[in-house]
Amino acid sequence: MTGPATSRTIGDLTFQEIGTALRASSILCLPMGSMEQHGPHLPLNTDTVLAEAFTARIVARWGEAYDLWRLPSIAIGLSREHDWAAGTISLSVAGMTAYLRDLTGQIARALPARNLLIVNGHGGNRGILEALGRELRGDFGLNLGVLHLGAMISPVAGTGVPEIHAGKDETSVMLAVAPELVRSERMRELKASPDGAAARALILDPAASWPWSSADKRLAEQGVIGSAREASAELGKTIVARVVEGAGAVLKQLRENQN
Repeated sequence: MTGPATSRTIGDLTFQEIGTALRASSILCLPMGSMEQHGPHLPLNTDTVLAEAFTARIVARWGEAYDLWRLPSIAIGLSREHDWAAGTISLSVAGMTAYLRDLTGQIARALPARNLLIVNGHGGNRGILEALGRELRGDFGLNLGVLHLGAMISPVAGTGVPEIHAGKDETSVMLAVAPELVRSERMRELKASPDGAAARALILDPAASWPWSSADKRLAEQGVIGSAREASAELGKTIVARVVEGAGAVLKQLRENQN
């Protein structure tokens, strides 16, 4: 096939090309982000920018091997932990549930592919995606998986300040994929992050969960949970390469789950 279809973006196809370009074994990749504060140095749409950037790179790297196709992005997520800040827009749990059910139903109706990988750029979306996963699979017949970029970008370290939101790792990746959107001069103005003990207790404890907020001074400085001042484009490029290669194992597992 020649022309726009070679981009592996669903929207570039005509309706007549859908039936020949896609098969039941094809994997649809759905970028999912958010619209929320990311400190004074990163834009509100950071999570969507990253979800789209990683989806594009994953499709470029693994598209032929796993027959990947990119869907339009979801740009609004669940972001109530950041709703103290201007510009943060969050759906409700009920609204997101209805949206995901409607969207998944339409995907199943309109496309022959039966594999769906959600490339999730926002940690706050994780809970609802896990809760709905079985419903979406059972009700719409889609083999579903979610790749959580935050966990892949910043594996939980045993000591120090954890990188959770707009810190060193996330800022580094933005410097690598969208440097024009980073307010580098404001990175230098950020104060040192709070001690990591509160973040581990209120955000990362596997035994208890809390409705935490990035306005909590125990957790964040100007909405940042991490050490953005240490970010660099070089680190970002290393993280991007690691995540894109690591996505191969997720795609392999998704395809095995279909069998």
